[in-house]
Amino acid sequence: MPKTVVVIGGGITGLSACFHLTRATSNPKVILLEASGRLGGWVQSTRTEDGAIFEHGPRGVRPAGTVGKNTLQMVSELGLENKLLPVQKDSIAAKNRFLYVGGKLCRLPSSFSGICKTQEPFTKPLISHLLREPLVSQSKEPDESVYSFALRRFGKEIADNAIDSLCRGIFAGDCRQLSLRSCFPILYTAERGYGSVLLGMLLTADQPHQFRSPLISRALTEGWTQWSLQGGMQTLPEALEDDLRKNSVEIHRDTTVSKIEPQSNGSWKINLENGSIRADHVISAVSSRALSCLLPPSLEALASELRQISSASVAVVNLEYQGNVLPITGFGHLVPSMESRGVLGVVYDSCLFPEQDRAGAPSTRVTVMLGGAWFHEAFGSPEQANHKELLAVAKETIRTHLGVSAEPLRSILNIQQDSIAQYAVGHWKRLDTIYNIISDHALGLSLTGASYEGVSVNDCIFNARNIVEKLFS
Repeated sequence: MPKTVVVIGGGITGLSACFHLTRATSNPKVILLEASGRLGGWVQSTRTEDGAIFEHGPRGVRPAGTVGKNTLQMVSELGLENKLLPVQKDSIAAKNRFLYVGGKLCRLPSSFSGICKTQEPFTKPLISHLLREPLVSQSKEPDESVYSFALRRFGKEIADNAIDSLCRGIFAGDCRQLSLRSCFPILYTAERGYGSVLLGMLLTADQPHQFRSPLISRALTEGWTQWSLQGGMQTLPEALEDDLRKNSVEIHRDTTVSKIEPQSNGSWKINLENGSIRADHVISAVSSRALSCLLPPSLEALASELRQISSASVAVVNLEYQGNVLPITGFGHLVPSMESRGVLGVVYDSCLFPEQDRAGAPSTRVTVMLGGAWFHEAFGSPEQANHKELLAVAKETIRTHLGVSAEPLRSILNIQQDSIAQYAVGHWKRLDTIYNIISDHALGLSLTGASYEGVSVNDCIFNARNIVEKLFS
């Protein structure tokens, strides 16, 4: 077992890997290297003097499934229970979700009675699409696009409106390019195992999980659909950093890794701007493309595969308005690509977490997401995009979609470059190739993070845990 482990990348994945390394029974020395001046990666919150919170990355975490319960387990261990802000299933924010289609907002059904009625933008009840799904023949292809899958099993209306929008909301991606097998493995497995998505989901809904805690029981009992934290999502990486320091993890910010080189004895030499360090094992928690730039020429085959995993850039525009200006309440709305290429969707932050509004007079916070897989097409290069233009598009979106013509009290714009990995059709095969190269070369190297097996906060935390458990099993 490795005595010294270096973790490259101090985002939520790298922090989570270090968290579990400190719990390893062999008590390895843990060194965390982060190139920037802050930890947390894409999890980043702005806290204003008047109490308003603005999220520039993930703004909530789902408690569902094994990965969601794993994150709640970590939250418990970090002592953050009293800082949780849950959204319960009977809240307006959980029940009201919208699509912007045909120049108007359409509320999505949130109950059984809802799917039995015809609601715009659909021309017949959703249940009619669902009832025909078990009769559709199973695909024999090892992978297909999310769009192809949805078109085949649910029809064009669902694929063009709901699934297209869903992929833009989760991945900022094009469902015609994204892999079903890698982006929605539960759907892929359900069809393969049961011949039907509906049957598969129903028969596997109550699978046991390994995590037990009073917090998990509370989330289940109260019906949480997601949660955030007082002080914003950044509270989580801050708590992780505090925990790591208490457990003697060496944390190095503003530390750029220039190259990592495998040594003849199986260890690694990690070259920094000023000197180098050695490690028995390296955990890469940076993007696949960032890692590809660190590998030596002898590992060009690995670097080449890593470079093929692309990512999308998203402009995140936080807007705050005076008063309660929204004509509707809910989680927010998504925009299918046929409606707008550049506008992905809008989150109604004040409906979701009103506790994070400014103190005093009423205000409304919203976040507009722009770009994604269409960034270059709509706005040009993310490096050179015109911030004034992006802000104008965001404000015009709020005006046309929600009827809010007032100027915002505050606006914050961040272009999150290459922030969301895009799992193209065949991604699973590329991962097999990557893992086989690492195994064939007997490299003391583990890969984790959003480039590989899930882009959500939950996925990143869970996969970091798995990497550490495999390393010390």
